[in-house]
Amino acid sequence: MKKVFTFIISTSFFASAFSQQTVMISRAEIESKSLDENLQVKMAKSEASLAQTELLGTRAMYLPNVTASYTFTNTNNPLMAFGSKLNQERITMMDFNPDNLNSPKSISNFGTKVEVQQPIINMDAVYQKKAGQIKADVLNIKTERTKEYVQFELKKAYMMLQLAYKMKETLENAKETTLANKKVIDNYFKNGMIQKSEVLYMDVRISEIDSQIQLTDSNIKNASDYLYFLLNEDSKDKILKPTEPLQYNGNLVENDFSLNTSRKDLEAYNKSLEACILMIKSSKAKFLPKLNAFGSWEMYDNKIVQFDANGYLVGFQLSWNVFDGLKSKSEQEKYKSELHKAQTEIEQYTKQSQLELNKAVRSVQDADSKVTFTKQAWEQSREAYRIKKNRYDQGLEKSADLLSAETLMSQKELEYQQAIFEHNTAIAYLEFLKK
Repeated sequence: MKKVFTFIISTSFFASAFSQQTVMISRAEIESKSLDENLQVKMAKSEASLAQTELLGTRAMYLPNVTASYTFTNTNNPLMAFGSKLNQERITMMDFNPDNLNSPKSISNFGTKVEVQQPIINMDAVYQKKAGQIKADVLNIKTERTKEYVQFELKKAYMMLQLAYKMKETLENAKETTLANKKVIDNYFKNGMIQKSEVLYMDVRISEIDSQIQLTDSNIKNASDYLYFLLNEDSKDKILKPTEPLQYNGNLVENDFSLNTSRKDLEAYNKSLEACILMIKSSKAKFLPKLNAFGSWEMYDNKIVQFDANGYLVGFQLSWNVFDGLKSKSEQEKYKSELHKAQTEIEQYTKQSQLELNKAVRSVQDADSKVTFTKQAWEQSREAYRIKKNRYDQGLEKSADLLSAETLMSQKELEYQQAIFEHNTAIAYLEFLKK
């Protein structure tokens, strides 16, 4: 039963492993993918769309406001009763009798009214609309910058996938080398030439490599899932594999590392200043005259759904906000403070961006040096292993020394591959900062 159970577990494991579909993908395919489905880009687009929707509210500055109402009243108030009857066009000489004027009978009134208010000149609303348009433009620019960042993340994730596969390949080669050495050691042990402990050391090394390979398998799946996440695609039962191996991209030859002031995030920051200035102008414009037109059409009767009497009213209104309890003045000071704050933030962000760019340049240079040093160390450890192997075959070295040399060679190769990844990632990040 134990053997059957073990067989079932093994069969299930291999079935699940082979059920995964390996999807080959190239760097060019990654770069050509549409980013519209990326969740971060979608959120940025939603913010831009919200700002554009809020901008629709500024149409009230030139579109009319139309309201309609139907009202019923019943009153014996002398003034209201006489006015209601007058609106209904039912006044007679008897209504001027002092007794009827002073003590009228209750009167019902059904009134229909359509009112139109038409803005003509409202400068504060004009400046608010311009500020709203700039806000929408700023968020559109930020959306484009978000796409650039996601593109960088895709490049980085693809290189992580390359590194994971390269590390697995390196470890599998190390395992083959170790297994080949183990065969020799096993023969020596059978012939009584070495002790059991040396065989056990080799078994420990193989177990260590198997553990590292299992970890790289998880890293491959993690990198693949992250790429699918960035593309907002389903990763179920699928695993990505790069068509190009991890390679060293070469030295950095460019010398101009000055900050691009037209970079989209800096452009968005600077453009937001215009919105602050316009809001200050809008607050000041509240003291300018406002010109608006108005009109109404009214129908009255003492019976429901009857419209025997009607009339209209049209006019223009020129108004000034002479004093509003210093409310507009407070708004001006508020927007001036926000403008000063925004200017300081832009200055800080620009300097931080230049520092980040300088740091990225040094990171590329350091990573380039690291690639050179780790490659040299790998080549030296490989040569040292070759010498140890030859001496071991001649019986001049211990198996522990051979194992140590092989372990060091494998470790240095992994460090070299990691250095290439860091170098390529540093270059991709520098390119992102320079856009």
